[in-house]
Amino acid sequence: MKGSVVRAEAGRDGGGFFAVVGTDGKYCFIADGRSRKLSSPKRKNIKHIRITDSMIDLNDITDKKLRNALKQFGSAE
Repeated sequence: MKGSVVRAEAGRDGGGFFAVVGTDGKYCFIADGRSRKLSSPKRKNIKHIRITDSMIDLNDITDKKLRNALKQFGSAE
């Protein structure tokens, strides 16, 4: 699941697209490179996200590269 592109369905960040940078039981850690940097991802309940079919390679990625990769999904907030 790490590297999956997800859409937040609930909460303050609802409707935005994020990349999963880690998981922990029923929670996953998501980042978008803008409001949630890779250095401090948001912990989100898995029930509140929807997984897309897309993946992002997180090896040697920066916040700017992550923003540009998510831009194609309409994550312009």
